[in-house]
Amino acid sequence: MTALLKTDSPRGFPFGAALRRRTPKTLSGRIGLALLVLVLAVALLGPLCTPYSPDRTVGIPFAGPSAGHPLGLDFLGRDVLSRVLTGGLSVVLYAGVATLAAYAVGLTVGLLAGYSRSWLEPVLMRLTDVLLAFPALVFLLLLATAFGRGITGVVIATALIQLPPIVRIVRSAALEQSLKGYVEAAVARGEGTLSVLGREILPNIARPVAADAGLRFSWSVLLIAGVNFLGLGLQPPAADWGLMVSENRGGIALNPSSMLVAAALLGALTLAINLLGDALAGGTE
Repeated sequence: MTALLKTDSPRGFPFGAALRRRTPKTLSGRIGLALLVLVLAVALLGPLCTPYSPDRTVGIPFAGPSAGHPLGLDFLGRDVLSRVLTGGLSVVLYAGVATLAAYAVGLTVGLLAGYSRSWLEPVLMRLTDVLLAFPALVFLLLLATAFGRGITGVVIATALIQLPPIVRIVRSAALEQSLKGYVEAAVARGEGTLSVLGREILPNIARPVAADAGLRFSWSVLLIAGVNFLGLGLQPPAADWGLMVSENRGGIALNPSSMLVAAALLGALTLAINLLGDALAGGTE
């Protein structure tokens, strides 16, 4: 019994250190990390480097690339490069807020559901199943319409859509860890529920949580960009990569870069996150 009480869990490193130990060692992971850094640099630093105001009309609509406008002009004659450099911030910001909100709730519910042996576990999971029963896109469009045109409803709906899979993944990982000897030892030492969850279980589910967080963020990017494309999210004249694809699709034959550059950056962002997530989950080269 004494040996059991002194058993140490594999929590010799905190949650952040667990993620650092999963630094990508595969080629695909390094490519994903490099691509992610590049796209995030464009999104976060781009607004500081715009040659023109993103809302200013500077020439003929859908004019092709030139020395003064390397990516040409959009459907209103605005500089495409300036709008591309400005339009990534909203993508990262709103997708990040939706993912963080979903994980703040999902991580808590999943940990409690995975560790609890009381009536709380089936109640939490049944509530999760109710959300899971709604088709994701229909639910997103319904909430976006209910809140009216704007980004608030889209972010809330995106977070709610991401919640059920987060809860299920965290619950499954927490349930597996809760059966391990080091958790039993912590309970025998008299540690409380919050201590067991925070010090014993949470650091040891870092791998699946980190991989899933990347997947959820990429899904948030695609969902919010899709709703912006449909015109239910951000409204003109806002510069946003998803909105740019929608606004300029009619002029793809005249100036393809007005639409394709924004679409390519969205694709690069989701690809980078997926590659990095696979590497964190232990993917092979």
